[in-house]
Amino acid sequence: MSALLWITVVSLAAWCWLLLCQGFFWRTDVRLPSRREPDAWPSVCVVVPARDEAAVLPASLPSLLAQDYPGRAEVFLVDDGSTDGTGELARELSRRHGGLPLTVGSPGEPPAGWTGKLWAVRHGIGLARARDPEYLLLTDADIAHAPDSLRALVAAAHAGGFDVVSQMARLRVESAWERLVVPAFVYFFAQLYPFRWIGRKGSRTAAAAGGCVLLRTAMTQKARIPDGIRHAVIDDVALARAVKGAGGHVWLGLADRVDSVRPYPRLHDLWRMVSRSAYAQLRHNPLLLLGTVAGLALVYLVPPAAVVAGAAGGNAATAVAGALAWAVMAGTYVPMLRYYRQPLWLAPLLPFTALLYLLMTVDSAVQHYRGRGAAWKGRTYARPDAVPDEG
Repeated sequence: MSALLWITVVSLAAWCWLLLCQGFFWRTDVRLPSRREPDAWPSVCVVVPARDEAAVLPASLPSLLAQDYPGRAEVFLVDDGSTDGTGELARELSRRHGGLPLTVGSPGEPPAGWTGKLWAVRHGIGLARARDPEYLLLTDADIAHAPDSLRALVAAAHAGGFDVVSQMARLRVESAWERLVVPAFVYFFAQLYPFRWIGRKGSRTAAAAGGCVLLRTAMTQKARIPDGIRHAVIDDVALARAVKGAGGHVWLGLADRVDSVRPYPRLHDLWRMVSRSAYAQLRHNPLLLLGTVAGLALVYLVPPAAVVAGAAGGNAATAVAGALAWAVMAGTYVPMLRYYRQPLWLAPLLPFTALLYLLMTVDSAVQHYRGRGAAWKGRTYARPDAVPDEG
């Protein structure tokens, strides 16, 4: 057997393993569990960290204020040093739309060792503690919620005994680049953190989606949230790990009617979103970077390359093995495309999208070693590993 055929067979074997042994990550049926409603609805405070979010607030904040929740609920928007009038716009939207009470606070600049978002979350949780809520809903300023979203989250947490119930908001897919890149972003996330494993008691797999996290308030002290994760780049995963480390029960699934309204119309916008935290996902470890690049190449790039090389060189076995691996890959991507209501002809293009993610990850490492730090909404972070996650 030629070296290329051996490599292609290994790629095919990897896809068979991913298909059957990686928590069925490719399925999209992990949705909110049982919603048996409690006899008495617990109180909830909603914490929204916001920095220069005036462009998206009109499409998101009214949906929070309009929550149809039977218990006591209140919204705390933390204006994290905005320069675009975010705080005043939030107050105006509250006056205009009514609904749940809104408090707008400001935490000041974060001290050394804190990411801006988590410092804002800490301030919001501090304001909420005066109301002594049983639950906190941590949600980003670009997330729009259906009117029964809070009710469904609390009912699921109550019925399942969860300390964290998180939903992966449906991201916007309107521009050509969003259609190509965004469904793959969620697909890759689920591959790294299979949702079925996250919700299983005793499993070490932990993750959450920062745009929509319902957290039992008692767990903030037990798991030291957010102080214990104050420098985390990927704060939602860090939060879930802290909760599981404290003995808590975490659930994560795809959302039905929780949507991000933030646009990423250009490849540059999506590139920034991914590269800002990609190398942090690898713990800034060059060996993990090399392993990730090699793994992405083996799993996603070898199959189409084998088809082309096998066909061009008259090596039918290589071409067939590559085609089978490519078919399994595309087949596992189809459910995510359906979830995002995208055409299925995008499925065979997954190797190209994976190549983009590979380059974004390498670029993230390059920026780290150049010592440029990172900038987000006008705030520059001197430490490359002290960058807030999207939100």
